[in-house]
Amino acid sequence: MTVPKPEADDVDRRALHERIAADLRDEIMSGDLVPGGKLPSTAQLKERFTASNATVQKALQLLKDERLVVGRAGAAVTVREHRRRTMRPASYMAPAASGEPYRWLTEAARHGTPRSRLLDVAQTRPPADVADALGLGEDDKALLRCQVLTIDDEPVELVTSYYPLEIARGTAIMERRRIKGGTPTLLAELGHPPRLSVDRVSARVPTQEQYTALRLSSNLPVLRTLRVVYSDDERPIEATVMAKAGHLYELQYEITPE
Repeated sequence: MTVPKPEADDVDRRALHERIAADLRDEIMSGDLVPGGKLPSTAQLKERFTASNATVQKALQLLKDERLVVGRAGAAVTVREHRRRTMRPASYMAPAASGEPYRWLTEAARHGTPRSRLLDVAQTRPPADVADALGLGEDDKALLRCQVLTIDDEPVELVTSYYPLEIARGTAIMERRRIKGGTPTLLAELGHPPRLSVDRVSARVPTQEQYTALRLSSNLPVLRTLRVVYSDDERPIEATVMAKAGHLYELQYEITPE
């Protein structure tokens, strides 16, 4: 069988070291290269990709910079132990039980030591998709709470939440401090229990803020989730933009057929 010659537009125009890193990155994220396991040797990679030693080393350096693998000159390169992190957003949607911490912290504890650091609390005009989700008018503002979530001191997610001012005004949501149990718990206590949560997930090139907060090393996409939480009477009470490194994390949703 004759394999058709690829059209000019079908050719991968990335540099060879970027293509090698892309294939190895996919194998790490899919589990073919297991956490703690060794990558193929430089000689094996040279043969597999028909590449020079220098090109293979450039590819491996990309993966090291992305915090996917570890290794030093003269030693085997291995996949970092925690590189297959799967987060389950549904597990931290509901309010925490009385006296319990924010449910994200409980979920993330499966992977290491989680922490949250509050970056900003302010009244602001949100992005257009957030304003639309909250039903805000053209000049309306919302209350912003921005935090970065970490596991073992490594940034995992940049979380920017917005609340209608008529809900946030006069409550702890407007204070520059962490809220015990998280805002879902406080909102429920204020008479706004979550009834429905809608996630919209997209892959995007990181913004400057995301690049810095997540300590990214390249232009690989982030996973951006816009989550809108509704209470009784389908009233939107919270809209949150969550960004995490797309090459380090995946999202898992469990869906029960109706």
